[in-house]
Amino acid sequence: MPDKMPLGLRFSLLDRAFKRKLDERLRELELTGVQFGVLGRLAQLEAAGQGEINQRALESASHVTHPTMTEILRRLEQKGFIVCQPSRSDRRSKSISSTEKARCLHREVDRIDEEVTNWLCTGLSPEQIEQLEAITARMLTNAMEIYRKGCGKSCDQDPC
Repeated sequence: MPDKMPLGLRFSLLDRAFKRKLDERLRELELTGVQFGVLGRLAQLEAAGQGEINQRALESASHVTHPTMTEILRRLEQKGFIVCQPSRSDRRSKSISSTEKARCLHREVDRIDEEVTNWLCTGLSPEQIEQLEAITARMLTNAMEIYRKGCGKSCDQDPC
């Protein structure tokens, strides 16, 4: 039956399987997908060496309104995933940074991703897995190019 299924539907089902496993783990940590997404954006900005990260930068990167981001950050700080401190350059804004708890969460998600990938690739040879990685890398490059053209932004890691 999967052989007769359209490719787009296959990707959709694979995406749902990943999300279901991830959501189970996030619920255990009392996190929502949106909160996790903001933590991911924060981690990306920190890894890029952006320096001091403020709420406005996260709003822009996450496509979230100011009031929504204010509430998300408040909850993440209460849960110990971030620290908000007065900015050194502008006392009217806060500097936001990840805690060790957030960094551990991302390592755990990487582990879950690998676990689910291995489960989904059961029965594939190492050569087939290598081909799958090469094909999906090419498809992702194509998808990012479509996003770049559609929004006019530089979308090196994240669809607009």
